[in-house]
Amino acid sequence: MMPTAKDIFSYPKYWAECYETAPFLPMSREEMDQLGWDSCDIIIVSGDAYVDHPSFGMAVIGRTLEAQGYRVGIIAQPDWNNLDDFQKLGRPNLYFGVTAGNMDSMINAYTADRKIRKDDAYTPGNVSGKRPDRATLIYTQKCKQAFKDIPVIIGGIEASLRRIAHYDYWSDKVRRSILPDSKADLLIFGNAERPLIEVTHRIANGEPISNITDVRGTATMVKQPLPEWQGVDSSTLDKPGKIEALPNPYLNEEPPCGSKDEIDTGEDSAKPVVVQMANPNKKKKKPWENVYVQLPAYEQVRGDRTLYAHTSRILHQETNPGCARALMQRHGERFVWINPPAIPLETSEMDGVFDLTYARVPHPSYGKQKIPAYDMIKTSVNIMRGCFGGCTFCSITEHEGRIIQSRSEDSIIKEIEEIRDKVPGFTGVISDLGGPTANMYKLKCKSPKAEATCRRLSCVWPDICGHMQTNHEPTINLYRRARDVKGIKKVLIASGVRYDIAVEDPRYVKELAKYHVGGYLKIAPEHTEEGPLNKMMKPGMGTYYKFKELFDKYSQEAGKEQYLIPYFISSHPGTTPEDMVNLAMWLKRNKFKLDQVQNFYPSPMATATTMYHTEHNPLSKISRKSKTINVAKGDKARRLQRALLRYHAPENFALIREGLKAMGLAKYIGKGPEHLVPPPSRNELKQATRPARKGQQAATKHTQSQFKTDPRAKAASQSGKAINNKNRSKDLNKKPSNKHKKAK
Repeated sequence: MMPTAKDIFSYPKYWAECYETAPFLPMSREEMDQLGWDSCDIIIVSGDAYVDHPSFGMAVIGRTLEAQGYRVGIIAQPDWNNLDDFQKLGRPNLYFGVTAGNMDSMINAYTADRKIRKDDAYTPGNVSGKRPDRATLIYTQKCKQAFKDIPVIIGGIEASLRRIAHYDYWSDKVRRSILPDSKADLLIFGNAERPLIEVTHRIANGEPISNITDVRGTATMVKQPLPEWQGVDSSTLDKPGKIEALPNPYLNEEPPCGSKDEIDTGEDSAKPVVVQMANPNKKKKKPWENVYVQLPAYEQVRGDRTLYAHTSRILHQETNPGCARALMQRHGERFVWINPPAIPLETSEMDGVFDLTYARVPHPSYGKQKIPAYDMIKTSVNIMRGCFGGCTFCSITEHEGRIIQSRSEDSIIKEIEEIRDKVPGFTGVISDLGGPTANMYKLKCKSPKAEATCRRLSCVWPDICGHMQTNHEPTINLYRRARDVKGIKKVLIASGVRYDIAVEDPRYVKELAKYHVGGYLKIAPEHTEEGPLNKMMKPGMGTYYKFKELFDKYSQEAGKEQYLIPYFISSHPGTTPEDMVNLAMWLKRNKFKLDQVQNFYPSPMATATTMYHTEHNPLSKISRKSKTINVAKGDKARRLQRALLRYHAPENFALIREGLKAMGLAKYIGKGPEHLVPPPSRNELKQATRPARKGQQAATKHTQSQFKTDPRAKAASQSGKAINNKNRSKDLNKKPSNKHKKAK
């Protein structure tokens, strides 16, 4: 059975509950004065603009803490070069809560090609440059400078996915956990309500934050393992090969969980740890209770890709709140201690969080400025959290977990009525009823025991687990009730549909096609080839065809002309150029011409990111002898794979032709239906043989790539200016500073 936890709304209220609910959480001293506050108990610092809506993290956390009786202030998108911005609400009585926002600040700021984005959907006016790179680090340091004695708790997806030593795509190296880098006092990972409420009440009751090391869903720095916890070495769970021991500066004996050399047995699955009890008369403990796993140290995984892949494999095996062990990883002379994940919220607790008093609009200080992220979700309703799909390229499971947490129908219908009554300009259309996935509402494991002890990374891959419910009746009933709300004309489904479980209940596909699609439905096969699909943990194309057959059938029965819009990823680890050619030919045969495509983006802590960095596949046992997988690295390889997804775009023809010839697949060049791209035109052939103009550098295979990535190099070449190769190389590799980004 899943461990139980104290209801988050059962704590005694803090004394400040005597104040009325704020119309908006204050962002200035003037607003605090209007509320009659002399100070804030908690101040949340966020990289997003403040929108008082349950789809924005700062609003959810702020309102949830307010419901506990605390006075919560907001510092949204502060100027990180101005300490006054971090002091404008005064000294918080309890702590600062720091988050980069709803998105990782690096993904928010840079494209998959590491180019600076020109927009930011979470900023008024959609302008970029309103938050620094690695915002959690910068904000934490500024809070420490502003008030040295005030604790700082970090959270949100940026901190959550950096709780351990991790590969950083933007610097192309393994970075330390964000905890020692930021000097934060505590890190909360995943959905924060349960752990944060417990931590807040303990701080409010006078407990030093340095003593709060045992809360589920938190990570902290320690000098030694927690008392009464027994350690096991990660290599006893999954043998990667020889691991050199690091000396323990705090203990004279061997490290607490041992670090003996292990022999590769060739076994493919991790073995459960059997803890030997000193007294056989005592009740036998479960093998994960008060047990921690000592992972290879940061100093080891930084330079050893096999150990990095092994560490990632162990980390992902320890994510089930029912049976996860704590994790400990050395960083220098201290350890990052990561407690097991928090217990998921019950439906009544989810309802309590979403039923709080939200204004459902941006803070008035933004005036009439548009915030695109708000415009996109202002008429949508989040009905659940979590995802049991476990796709390797996605961070939802690492952050929210794979146990579905669902709201009640009554709570969802109440929110629909609030949207109808509160949202300015509401037209009667609910833009989405969903969450991480549209059709996982109230789906869960049929066996509580299996749910509490399972270590599968996905409940639906390589096939749907026999314990997993696939009955979509709760979702169908919700859709029908939502359509019947007075004043609601249409309820659309915009969240991704997991079609491999949808086909298990054709009634859902019928309901979806008949009532909830506005002509086009987006789904995500991600690829057509078995190799990359297995690395993604995605179903094969047979399931796609089955869903398409049902969707087309029920659309026709409803008298509607509707189409599926598939999403695909290029450059995912395990994808060969030949795989992309096959995918491109599939797109052509099915007459798909994609306008926008996604090039794989290695986000911190994702399994696919481990594949990208190490070229190993941690979905199976890792050892020194493990075979490597194909990974598209470098601009040219990634550009080719992306170009193949847009085979129809003339600007991609030359690159695709060059790639096809290099692969020995020139047979795909031609004008017939069996060809992918046309042969070069006369004009292209002329330009290819035309000599360079006087004073102009000839375009070679080396300079062409530079022109595409750096317009300064192109401009200098066209004007005939000589650029010293050494200096240009330094300039091209120089990382843009925050100052430069702001100017851009």
